[in-house]
Amino acid sequence: MLLRTTLLRLSFLLLSSLAGLAPAAWAGELTVSAASSLSNAFKELAPGFEAQQPGSKLLFNFAASDALLAQIAKGAPVDVFAAADQISMDRAQAQGLLAPGSRRNFTRNQLVLISAAGVTPPKSLADLQSPAFTRLALGRPEGVPAGRYAKSTLEAAGLWTALAPKAVYAQNVRQALDYVARGEAEAGIVYATDAAQAADKVKAAFSIPTAEPILYPAAIVSGSANVKLAGQFLSYLQSPAAQAVLARHGFLAP
Repeated sequence: MLLRTTLLRLSFLLLSSLAGLAPAAWAGELTVSAASSLSNAFKELAPGFEAQQPGSKLLFNFAASDALLAQIAKGAPVDVFAAADQISMDRAQAQGLLAPGSRRNFTRNQLVLISAAGVTPPKSLADLQSPAFTRLALGRPEGVPAGRYAKSTLEAAGLWTALAPKAVYAQNVRQALDYVARGEAEAGIVYATDAAQAADKVKAAFSIPTAEPILYPAAIVSGSANVKLAGQFLSYLQSPAAQAVLARHGFLAP
């Protein structure tokens, strides 16, 4: 009788232990495709989320938002899509690639004009017409949100026709930053957060107002293998802890 009671207790303890470990076993990996400008901030906030969700592991894929969208459309196994503009997310939604009702804005950014070390920074966008600036680095407008913002701003200022011949197009905003940091372009238009990452290599001349705020949306990708964890990640992005990390990297509240 004593042996039977002992065995029952051991069985109960074992089941209780397994139940306690279940969330860790079920959490699993979460693949997040995110805009290049989010790379540093997302890598920093990952441990906080993983600690909050024991057994979870964030796997990141960083690239220009349009490139990420193309991957998702071709069936890439992605759980969460975090874009740098509304246009990319609108396209994803129109193609039925997002879980209904999961889309939300979680942070905001700004454009800045940067110049290379040793170059006298321009005081206005119009100064970029000077012969001193032969190359202007920016994301490719057809595929990079930062490039779309830059082009629309220059068009609004009546400068696009004059400056387009000087444009050096990048595949993502970080590449545009690198062009200026390496001195391959005298100036560039990037996000404020990217300029902050290379403050020792480039000068941020001034902020560039945009017609619409640069809001970053995120959503669960339809067909995600881990919808519950994906939803928890989206909620985490709006938490005080994640917002504090984003703020340290220069992002603004949405």
